Amino acid sequence: MAYKGLNENMNTIAAVATPRGTGGLAVIRISGGEAADVARKVFRAAGGNEIGKSHVAVYGNIFDGGEKLDDGVMTLFLAPNSYTGEDVAEITCHGGIYVTERVLRACISAGARLAGAGEFTKRALLNGKLSLTQAESVIDIINSHNKQYLTYSLAQREGALYRKIEEISAIILDITVQIAAWIDYPDEILDSYETSSFLGQLADCKAKLQLLLETFEIGKVLREGVLTAIVGKPNAGKSTLMNLLAKSDRSIVTDIAGTTRDIIEESVNIGDMVLRLCDCAGLRDSGDKVEEIGVNIMLKRLEQCELALAVFDNSCPLEKEDYTLLEKLKGKNAICIINKADLENQLDLTFLATQFRNVIEITAKDSSSFEPLAAVINKTLKLKRVDMSAGFIANERQRECALIAERALGKAIDGITAGLALDTLGVTLESALESLYELSGKNVSETVVDEIFKRFCVGK
Repeated sequence: MAYKGLNENMNTIAAVATPRGTGGLAVIRISGGEAADVARKVFRAAGGNEIGKSHVAVYGNIFDGGEKLDDGVMTLFLAPNSYTGEDVAEITCHGGIYVTERVLRACISAGARLAGAGEFTKRALLNGKLSLTQAESVIDIINSHNKQYLTYSLAQREGALYRKIEEISAIILDITVQIAAWIDYPDEILDSYETSSFLGQLADCKAKLQLLLETFEIGKVLREGVLTAIVGKPNAGKSTLMNLLAKSDRSIVTDIAGTTRDIIEESVNIGDMVLRLCDCAGLRDSGDKVEEIGVNIMLKRLEQCELALAVFDNSCPLEKEDYTLLEKLKGKNAICIINKADLENQLDLTFLATQFRNVIEITAKDSSSFEPLAAVINKTLKLKRVDMSAGFIANERQRECALIAERALGKAIDGITAGLALDTLGVTLESALESLYELSGKNVSETVVDEIFKRFCVGK
């Protein structure tokens, strides 16, 4: 499906498609009607090889006017068999920052203009190579930092969400058409049997949308990670635990109480989950104003976090700070970590077991504690069993569209039960369809499309 209704300056564009920095190779991508001509002005094939064939890589030299810049490889992808659906040329050169910029500048001098953020993928959308939800999945694939989210994003790229929305839309459209036919031909009044069948179909569509909406929060956790606060009194072993999970000396560890005064943050992979760890200042009363600020920041982070790792020192009995922490943790998703399990037990373990659903004894300075702790974390954060590979809501735009459609279906269902006039029912269903078409991109404004591609990097 092409989006020819959207205005777009479809002249030839160019950009560096690989990350900026020094590396072995860099790729300059050119797309548009003049892509092949621009590439020929910049690239000269060695040995008189032909560079007009599609999907054939050719070795040669790269020039800016009469000045040789580098040697490299050029590959031409002729429309419509390219990523953007236009003629595309990709020039691969050595990955130095200076040479890469010179090659890009040569392409612009040869007739291309610098591409905007996400403009190559945007052109793929406009030329019908991708649906809107498929285009949005590209940024999720790029940003995937765990296997599970990459798997789901690839399914999205293959059209999983688009097909699910199309399936739901087709049912609603069929009912809307029947209602429109009744409005045009009122003598053919729909009987109660037909309207009751509408009820079942619409309830099924609403349930499917509700399942999709549930995937949004799961996807958000997989994409952004779980905000996790490591909390406890000073010297309980919070910083040692941070270093254990990060598998590096991320936090300073000493025997001096109050060493950690600010929030130390690190993102770590624990199985299929990403934890956004925060090593917080120890909870205690202190006359030190700086440490007091750190404690206040810790309390605020504890309120915000989605998971708390509450650390208790096995070698010391529970103290006032421990009981204060237990009060602060009420209602929170928390794991009780009994640290320094190698030392003589002084803690009331029976009491702590009544305060937490999950309790684990470890020695944080011992790396062998990582695996059992990771298992408890994954168990605590076990995601609801939803088949996200069948399509999932990946961002706020999609969620808002699905939510509006789901609410409209709820009104329609209530209306049928209450004997709502069919013409009013038709208007409600048209509203649901409009939101679903905006979600899938079948009916979307230029403003929405522009906003989506602002999130992309230049060159993609």
